Amino acid sequence: MARYLVIVESPTKVKTIKKFLGSNYVVVASNGHVRDLPKSQLGVGPENDYEPKYITIRGKGEILANLRKEVKKADKVYLATDPDREGEAISWHLCKALKLENKKTYRISFNEITKNAVKASLKNAREIDMDLVDAQQARRVLDRVVGYKISPVLWAKVKRGLSAGRVQSVALRIIADREEEINAFIPEEYWSLDANLKVKGERKLLNAKFYGTDKKKMTISSKEELDKILKELEGASYEVAEIKKGERTKKAPVPFTTSTLQQEASKALNFATGKTMQIAQQLYEGVDIKGNGTVGLITYLRTDSTRISDEADANVRAYIGEQYGEEYVAVGETKAKTGGKIIQDAHEAIRPTDPARTPAAIKESLTRDQFRLYQLIWKRFLASRMQPAKYETTSVKISAGKYRFTVAASKIVFQGFRLVYTEAGEEKEEKAVLMKGLDMDSKLTKESFDTKQHFTQPPAHYTEATLVKALEELGIGRPSTYAPTISTIIARRYVAKENKNLYLTELGEVVDNIMLQSFPSIVDVNFTANMESLLDGVAEGKVKWKTIIENFYPDIEAAVEKAQKELETVKIEDEVTDVVCEQCGRNMVIKYGPHGKFLACPGFPECRNTKPYLEKIGVSCPLCGKDVVLRKTKKGRKYYGCEDNPDCEFMSWQKPVQKKCPRCGNYMVEKGNKICCSDAQCGYVENKKNSDK
Repeated sequence: MARYLVIVESPTKVKTIKKFLGSNYVVVASNGHVRDLPKSQLGVGPENDYEPKYITIRGKGEILANLRKEVKKADKVYLATDPDREGEAISWHLCKALKLENKKTYRISFNEITKNAVKASLKNAREIDMDLVDAQQARRVLDRVVGYKISPVLWAKVKRGLSAGRVQSVALRIIADREEEINAFIPEEYWSLDANLKVKGERKLLNAKFYGTDKKKMTISSKEELDKILKELEGASYEVAEIKKGERTKKAPVPFTTSTLQQEASKALNFATGKTMQIAQQLYEGVDIKGNGTVGLITYLRTDSTRISDEADANVRAYIGEQYGEEYVAVGETKAKTGGKIIQDAHEAIRPTDPARTPAAIKESLTRDQFRLYQLIWKRFLASRMQPAKYETTSVKISAGKYRFTVAASKIVFQGFRLVYTEAGEEKEEKAVLMKGLDMDSKLTKESFDTKQHFTQPPAHYTEATLVKALEELGIGRPSTYAPTISTIIARRYVAKENKNLYLTELGEVVDNIMLQSFPSIVDVNFTANMESLLDGVAEGKVKWKTIIENFYPDIEAAVEKAQKELETVKIEDEVTDVVCEQCGRNMVIKYGPHGKFLACPGFPECRNTKPYLEKIGVSCPLCGKDVVLRKTKKGRKYYGCEDNPDCEFMSWQKPVQKKCPRCGNYMVEKGNKICCSDAQCGYVENKKNSDK
């Protein structure tokens, strides 16, 4: 009997796939990558025509030895690694490491680990796609060149083992840009004005919002403007000027891509991007389901396509019709907005492998987090093939002299997809409908006004979810890179994560500044996005991968050489302070570490005394008069506090200045090129250059 060997990446997949194949199939795992560039050297360069030097990854020798034994016994070898560029490259590396050139070797791939998909892949076995392999090789070599060429420059500049990355450095720049925007933001005052109106014959008051005049919408920018409007409204009669009824529909969402799954899991389940991918991988590879053995529950998790196979589409529509009624089945399908961006359509969207396998039915077999993520994917997929939600809307304009107030309400008349799914953060539908007695002849009487002062808000700090969205919209990285990129910048302490928000740390600021000064193209969003397009060109067979490296390598070498020369002249010397080491009596010096500056004894290694460094900013504490110092939270986010902390509780996220606010007497803070009162209610602002020091 013929003996066939199937090599997959993960041991979990072995269990899932084994039960689909006959006894003449042997399924084994490579446990991911088996070859890579050496850690001890660059491993690629012009001296060898940019040919990468691959070696066996440490610890993989025994796995490869066992695989070679299985290969010898096999008549045919099927390489069944993941269905993406990285999976294609792993298959190619296995081919080289196991010397499969003279063996009957085939590449198979499947988007879901189900019996039909695995059997179909064996019937459609093919050769390894070298265009996909080369696209992955190009990415790996580019990342290696950036990391190994630039990291030593950072090491020399900041004195400790830091690193740069082709995608991570751009992600850091995006966060730094947002931080600068927030710091420079000047709040602007505005007011809201609501009228509480009595409708004759109704007990409940009608709340109407100020709109403006009958000709244009108005923003109330100050208390003076508000007082003027209120004065003009004195004695005004309130009448219904217009009632408009209409309908609106809300389209069903498209199925999840990697990016949208990470965003929604963050908002709905509070999952970090790394956690989402880890759990999704478990659901894809297979989970032990009572009575069914190991089952792959979702399709491949690294995709930027919203396409669904015809078979899956027919199955889910039939399921919706049976469970909810034919009136809920969508006629067409919702298309994703691409914003002109090219979508790689090699894979399907992320969906359940069987819509009839409901979350409730398999809940007992899943962990809590697996259940919650599977439920999210299942609901979203069903919703994508359901009818839009329909609403009845009512809009009322109320005249009061020359001014207009508005009232808007809507009620849902057909649930559509909302029967199974609503997005996280989506406002609950208004339950209150306009009072039935309201018509053009209704008599209105003003009972009271509600006025409120507001201030415009700065752009929000990035969260993992919004950073993923930004990276995707800018065309930076691929679905597989989002989670590791964010994990890296947090692990390196370039960025601190607090209450979901991402903040630039002092260390991140130093690294970002060096990258911006010496390697501007690496942190340029357009350059990085263009590089992704070139890599896509390699995958499509339109661009030679070595051409990209040949063009990139000399530029990075020249930039590194220039940076090394320039950075030598600005070498950071240890700054001597007036803080005396209590252990040996020497004056302590400022040093840089992975978490920023700290005080150390210059007598190292004889004296190993260190202390936190509190940098004075030359401003007196507004509460107690002692020095304000630059401090950091446990996660590395910068703030300003009193040197007498914790006895004095003063703290500010913005840098305080010595000058007091001439309007209210509070302390003032720097925001870009302006200084502002720390009390937003006061709102006093002046240019920094005009300010008295």
